[in-house]
Amino acid sequence: MGPIVATPARQGASHPDRVRQLATLLVIAVAVSAVHYADGVINFAQYPKSGTLPNPSAAVIGLAWIAFTAIAVAAFLRYRRTPDSTALLLIAFYSGSGLIGLLHYAVPGALEMPLWRHAHIAADVACGVAIFAFALREARAR
Repeated sequence: MGPIVATPARQGASHPDRVRQLATLLVIAVAVSAVHYADGVINFAQYPKSGTLPNPSAAVIGLAWIAFTAIAVAAFLRYRRTPDSTALLLIAFYSGSGLIGLLHYAVPGALEMPLWRHAHIAADVACGVAIFAFALREARAR
């Protein structure tokens, strides 16, 4: 029997370490998304609207944040218990909470939004990318 060799994605990172990494990513993402989605609800009228894409109402935006956050909690609890395919799919699905922010830039007038709004949209998208990358890394390491 030969030596046991860890795969590159798992070298040096135990399951408790990866759980802490995911927790950190999710805490940051939920906080950033709270700012972004709250701005979307409170300042709904200031966001440019699309003539071709669906324009969710302020209520739908608020409910979407609640649903995405519930998925983040479920993903974390599942992953902490067992990092199986269901956990990874939930993590990947939650990443959509941030990635969907890219759609703001499919609407004419989006570039005229205030800089602080671009900042929280960009931060939310970056969190979505980081969380999706985490799910991909974990899936590849299986």
